[in-house]
Amino acid sequence: MYYSITGKVIHYEQGKIVLENNGIGYELGVSANTLSAFAKRGETITAYTYLKVSDDGMSLYGFYTKEEKAMFINLISISGVGPKIALQILSGIDLQRLAICIVNGDVKTLAKVKGIGKKTAERIILELKEKISDIDSSDDESFFGLMGGDSSKDEVVNDAVLALVSLGISKTEAVKAVAVARQSSDKLETIIMTALRSFDR
Repeated sequence: MYYSITGKVIHYEQGKIVLENNGIGYELGVSANTLSAFAKRGETITAYTYLKVSDDGMSLYGFYTKEEKAMFINLISISGVGPKIALQILSGIDLQRLAICIVNGDVKTLAKVKGIGKKTAERIILELKEKISDIDSSDDESFFGLMGGDSSKDEVVNDAVLALVSLGISKTEAVKAVAVARQSSDKLETIIMTALRSFDR
């Protein structure tokens, strides 16, 4: 219902900010990372938003980037992971590292996030890895053909593309961005970071 809200920051505290737009103050639940980016009173910013409707009412959440919003939606789609836990995860680990944990099955790192036990970490990795691996799986050959050569067998490339897809980026765009980033580095984290920087915020 609400894709984004642009307004002035009139209040902020741990876990929330209030944006004023046309005389209306919108209270948004936010991660620590988004709070850090937006926590400046009087500044006009744009927050990507997600409206959660439940039996208890409606709650609005705000995000600094489209990628953080996409990851939040992915996280709350998992049984046992509600908005509060999803924000804890996004507050306790940066998006790049979270995406790498998912594609590499790194339960140990994810389980270190406050409030996230081993079982929850395992469930998150299992469900999201399956979810992103299924996206356009039938078109892998044509997608990776965009990169030339035998890149489809490049494990770093595969992992980088899956990490970007987990952040809500389409597989076509992810492959193209990774193809460019791969030319300057063979390190997974560097490739992901470079590819992310190529997208407009």
